[in-house]
Amino acid sequence: MSLPETIAKEKDTRPPLAIGHVRLYVSNVPEASDFFVKIGLRPIAQSEQLAVLELRGGTHLVLRTSSEAIAPGINAPFDLMVDDVSATRDTFKKWGLTVSEIEPGRIHSSFTLTAPDGYLLTLTSSHTGGREV
Repeated sequence: MSLPETIAKEKDTRPPLAIGHVRLYVSNVPEASDFFVKIGLRPIAQSEQLAVLELRGGTHLVLRTSSEAIAPGINAPFDLMVDDVSATRDTFKKWGLTVSEIEPGRIHSSFTLTAPDGYLLTLTSSHTGGREV
């Protein structure tokens, strides 16, 4: 299936659409922002109530202050994909972060990382097959 010429650029092999923003409500925006920057997101903007962090491909993670308590152990509403799941897990463990064992899957291998407020953040192996994303 080819894309309409009005959407796809002739020499750009990436999909023409991306997820723009994903939100995560946290109790402490600066603390959560520091955590996500440490694990590899790029800081774009930050205040006490809001932070915008950039992922590969340009998607922005928007952190906002939650008006309610967050129960630890809740799965984050998104997962993150990395090129080398084993090396990423080993690095995070070396940094003293709380990580699970790697679980092999049919398509992805993955592990969970305990994020601020006790969110469980799943990190999965890439499945891009070397394609640009």
